[in-house]
Amino acid sequence: MSLDLELRARRAGSFGAAAEAYERGRPGYPEAAIDWLLPAGAQRVLDLGAGTGKLTRQLVARGLEVVALEPSGEMRELLEVAAPQARALAGSAEAIPLPDGSVDAVLAAQAWHWVDVSRAVPEVARVLRPGGRLGLVWNKRDERVAWVAELGRLIASTIYMDETNPTVGPPFAPIERHDVEWRWELDADTLVDLVASRSGTITAAPAEREAKLRAVRELLARHPDLAGRRRLELPYVAVCSRTHLSAR
Repeated sequence: MSLDLELRARRAGSFGAAAEAYERGRPGYPEAAIDWLLPAGAQRVLDLGAGTGKLTRQLVARGLEVVALEPSGEMRELLEVAAPQARALAGSAEAIPLPDGSVDAVLAAQAWHWVDVSRAVPEVARVLRPGGRLGLVWNKRDERVAWVAELGRLIASTIYMDETNPTVGPPFAPIERHDVEWRWELDADTLVDLVASRSGTITAAPAEREAKLRAVRELLARHPDLAGRRRLELPYVAVCSRTHLSAR
């Protein structure tokens, strides 16, 4: 395994160690993005790499039958509390423990960059019903705002794929793209948890991790758009992609 692949695998498996920070520090997704990702008439949906259930609980709230697939036991425990109506399963995109043709849609929120696409695509195609939909979404911080750009420089990572051009390929049709701009209201402690829940922070050496979190606290204390504020607004763009199974 190359160094890049080793690092990616280590980071992908790191989230359980910070499951509670992830639950506190990660936002959900704008409803307009979910509207666009879901196919009309969908009833049974697979949330792939569901984490602590940020997207899962929103899908359940729509009255959908939701299967939430998450490899981390620590993350899955919090998911089961947050979305008890969903069926939480251990597994991965490369080995989905569902029958052939059993779901109308597969959604992956903040997760597709961790999968082995060559193995995940055939598995997603297998569990989808004919014509079924694959939807991908990432919450991307809007760094057109000055303090958000500075935050981004503090927590920069080279792991992520280009969310605007995710790799899928056959047997899926060409990908459609759509962005939804939105804002998340949070407090300073939640922003620190957001940074603490990122894989690059989780896997850093203790001194590096503490230095990164200290830099975020200093940003909160000194930046004129943040200092002294009890509530903050973090601007995001929900970067959405969708595709469907081509005719077989």
